[in-house]
Amino acid sequence: MPDISEVSYANIEKAASCLQGTANKTPVLTSRTVNQLTGNQVFFKCENFQRTGSFKFRGAYTALSQLPAEQQQRGVLAYSSGNHAQAIALSGKLLGIPTTIVMPQDAPAVKQAATRDYGAEVILYDRHETTREALSQQIASARQLTIIPPFDHPHVVAGQGTATKELLETVSDLDLLLVCCGGGGLLSGSAIAAHTLSPNCRVIGVEPALGDDAVRSFHSKTLQTVHNPATIADGARTPSLGKITFPLVMRYVHDIVSVPDEALLRTMFFLWERLKIVVEPTGALAATALLEGIVKAKDSRIGVIISGGNVDLQQISELQRLSKG
Repeated sequence: MPDISEVSYANIEKAASCLQGTANKTPVLTSRTVNQLTGNQVFFKCENFQRTGSFKFRGAYTALSQLPAEQQQRGVLAYSSGNHAQAIALSGKLLGIPTTIVMPQDAPAVKQAATRDYGAEVILYDRHETTREALSQQIASARQLTIIPPFDHPHVVAGQGTATKELLETVSDLDLLLVCCGGGGLLSGSAIAAHTLSPNCRVIGVEPALGDDAVRSFHSKTLQTVHNPATIADGARTPSLGKITFPLVMRYVHDIVSVPDEALLRTMFFLWERLKIVVEPTGALAATALLEGIVKAKDSRIGVIISGGNVDLQQISELQRLSKG
């Protein structure tokens, strides 16, 4: 079992200092319509306005900036369906670190293009023929590159926790915080920040029903896995929580729930229409749990992390079709 003391609120504060002046301080939006529909005061932390379009920039830049000079010079490798890829690529560009990204062939074209535009070398793979972890290890060993995983890394978790640190410094005293969950990096960091800054706040993770490994892990207290879940939430197609994030989730998170893809898409388009913001399917996970009544609350102050907004606009018609069943 890894030492989860490697990630504490002090590490999140250090990450916040590292990100100062580089990461965006993303807005917190409210909606009278959402408040009336849910009977709560709801505060959306909009990480779709973060650099590269998602919260992932926070963890990527934090991790790369703390690498020893020798590792920075050799370069880094990351594996990702898109958002971590873009975050590593841009962070490497800003810090002068060469980056190589392993991405699935079916990753959204907009995410592949943006990753290349930030200067990374992109290597595509077939999900059905190999795993990204195995291919990445092979390439990293051959090229002597340092692997920066998308969530299971103490500096990545600390960086992701800065989003909730900012939210709670803006609105304070939340009763409930809803956070999307793939590999648990954002959820872990958010729960640690909430534990320190708003001790009475319940933290609930939200993942897609087609990839419910975290729900099963949380309730069984044993790490569960899922293989290539066919969810529209491509940022949450992770096989499991990590060796670092799983114990952090078990210690700091109060519950994890799942939402069906159809509900996820309804919420995504609702946020587009009512809040006038572009949110990707994964980014709408936490909001879906609230708006669809999967997490029930009344007369509460609720924080909702909107994790990203990287949507392939050429696929909107298909997404609309899926949302209508």
